[in-house]
Amino acid sequence: MASPLSSAGPARLVVLVSGSGTNLQALLDAIGDDPEGYGARIVAVGADRDNITGLERAERAGLPTFVCRVKDYGARAEWDAALAAATAEYRPDLVVSAGFMKIVGKEFLAGFGGRFINTHPALLPSFPGAHGVRDALAYGVKVTGCTVHFVDDGVDTGPIIAQGVVEVTEEDTPEGEAALHERIKEVERKLLVEAVGRLARDGYRIEGRKVHLGHVGE
Repeated sequence: MASPLSSAGPARLVVLVSGSGTNLQALLDAIGDDPEGYGARIVAVGADRDNITGLERAERAGLPTFVCRVKDYGARAEWDAALAAATAEYRPDLVVSAGFMKIVGKEFLAGFGGRFINTHPALLPSFPGAHGVRDALAYGVKVTGCTVHFVDDGVDTGPIIAQGVVEVTEEDTPEGEAALHERIKEVERKLLVEAVGRLARDGYRIEGRKVHLGHVGE
């Protein structure tokens, strides 16, 4: 699959959030007043719930926002179609899940497959799913980390863009899972900013499970 990025100006990003929006803030800080230098600009922020800090961050940055709540639709497929339509209005080159806690469906992936980016707090393919940090601790790994990947129709199974490693120490116990998760989040924010910037600036192509950075044809 060739890169879908346009060549005219910075790539257009729609960022999806569900909570505090710290990954969104990391992207906002990286882009700053120089979207040309970073290679991308955020054109809208979407959410699956109202009254969250992530939306407040977007509003402070002067960005348009939209909310698609699952409970407002009769079926999950209807919500998925509405989310896809709301996202498509902003003509994104890339869509970034920045702590977006909903699994998208067929219609969203039909529109944004190969350009929908997610993060996961483990070194995929190990420990997919909602409890990656807990599962890694329970397994007794010596290192864990985070993964930036494209979303497909599986659970954390899409092609991997980048990974960052975090050491597990003797102090990291199941009871202290939050401390390890916070260290992973610190690496995750930096990794996401770097990965999105490189995809936007350099272009990419997906061949099977491999993501190749660089303009197609180089």
